Amino acid sequence: GNTIRALAAFVPADRCQNYMVRDLQEMPLDKTVDLSGNMLRRFPVHVCSFQQLAKLYLSDNRLNSLPPELGQLQNLQILALDFNNFKALPQVVCTLKQLCILYLGNNKLCDLPGELSLLQNLQTLWVEANYLTQLPDVVCELSLLKTLHAGSNALRLLPGRLRRLRELRTIWLSGNLLTDFPPVLLHMPSLEVIDVDWNSIRYFPSLAHLSSLKLVIYDHNPCRNAPKVAKGVRRVGRWAEETPEPDPRKARRYALARQESQEAQVPALPPLLPPSNS
Repeated sequence: GNTIRALAAFVPADRCQNYMVRDLQEMPLDKTVDLSGNMLRRFPVHVCSFQQLAKLYLSDNRLNSLPPELGQLQNLQILALDFNNFKALPQVVCTLKQLCILYLGNNKLCDLPGELSLLQNLQTLWVEANYLTQLPDVVCELSLLKTLHAGSNALRLLPGRLRRLRELRTIWLSGNLLTDFPPVLLHMPSLEVIDVDWNSIRYFPSLAHLSSLKLVIYDHNPCRNAPKVAKGVRRVGRWAEETPEPDPRKARRYALARQESQEAQVPALPPLLPPSNS
């Protein structure tokens, strides 16, 4: 564990990588290679000989590039590159056309390449905790995308083209800079989960018309109201199920009744006495 990591830090990179892949002389039976948390600075090219590989986990390393040989893994379905040092997505990733799940969170990405649109089998994309100030347009071209994790960036709005993603079911946008609820989401009736936690949204429109919605998370916003939802939809946030949103008519009646009660408690002034003739 930590002892091996500490020792690996003093081993030259080439020798260290040889050590880590020494047990990978043959294709793993489960078609999975997990090299997460090994402080790799370079991807061990030897892994690219496993052309039937389906899952490759490279999370929590120090990678900032990938070799072109990675393109040999044309059967790869899951690729995890999160918690690394990528400032740009390596182009070779966009050649892996069987990818279904791509983890890119916790890197230093400011954008995504247009070639990402080649990944037409992609169903889950994680880009949380990067340096995105806007959602890259190419995301709107991933027609089979079902889950989008884009939290902890610096997004202020979402592109209208997002409504093209008719298969999108869950969208996670917590920890961004949204000041308004993204209007495009109101036109996406297939959404089941919407998370806009930890933003700066002050007002929520009604979401009652989103027939597939099951969960909306809106906590930690300076909102004046809770989003209205259809029956059976769970809300997480202020005035949610545990503390229902106050009915404005009931609130008004309560205020009037309280005012009348306070007026009734004010002691009456004594009647004025007629002036004395003496």
